[in-house]
Amino acid sequence: MSILIAAVALVGLLCLLDLVLTFGVVKRLREHTALLAEVVPPSPAVKVGQEVGTFEAVTVTGEPVTTDRLGSGTLVAFFSPTCGPCKDKLPKFVAHTRGLPAGQEAPLAVVIGDAEQAGDFLAELSPVARVVVERGDGAVSSAFGVRAYPTLLRVDRDDAGRLVVGANQVEVDRPAAVAVG
Repeated sequence: MSILIAAVALVGLLCLLDLVLTFGVVKRLREHTALLAEVVPPSPAVKVGQEVGTFEAVTVTGEPVTTDRLGSGTLVAFFSPTCGPCKDKLPKFVAHTRGLPAGQEAPLAVVIGDAEQAGDFLAELSPVARVVVERGDGAVSSAFGVRAYPTLLRVDRDDAGRLVVGANQVEVDRPAAVAVG
C-alpha cells in the first residue's frame, strides 16, 4: 500500500511540475507575441489600388456621403470605440487632420458601433472630419473591405475615374503640415 501512495504522490508532483512549466511557456509566448507585434506591423487587409465598392451613408450631421462624393486625396479612417489601438490613434488623427491644408476635402471618419458607444469618438472627430457611425458590416466598411481597426486610408481616382485605395497605411503621428513638408 505504501508503494501505491508513493506512486500517486510522485505522479501528482510530476503533474504539478508540468503545470508550472506550462504557465511559464504561456507567459513567454505572450511576451514574444507582444515583441513581434511591435517589430512587424500587420499587413493591411485593404490593398493599394483596390477599387472601393459603391456605398451611400449619412454623416452624424445629416450630410450624404457616397462613393461619387469622395475626391482624390481624401483621408478615410475607420475606428472602433472598443479597440485599444483606436483610442491611442484617435488624438494623433485629430491633430493630423487639424493640420491639413485649407481647401482640402474634409476627411471621412467611420466609427464602428452604436452612437452611445461612439460618444467620445464623435466629440473628438466631429470638429475635424465628416463622421459616419455604422455597424461593422455597414455600407462604408463593406465598400472598403475593412475588418480591422484602426484603418487609415487615402483614396484616389484612377485613370477611369474609379475610386481606389491610394495608400493603406497613412501615417498620422505628425500633424499634416509637418508630414507633407
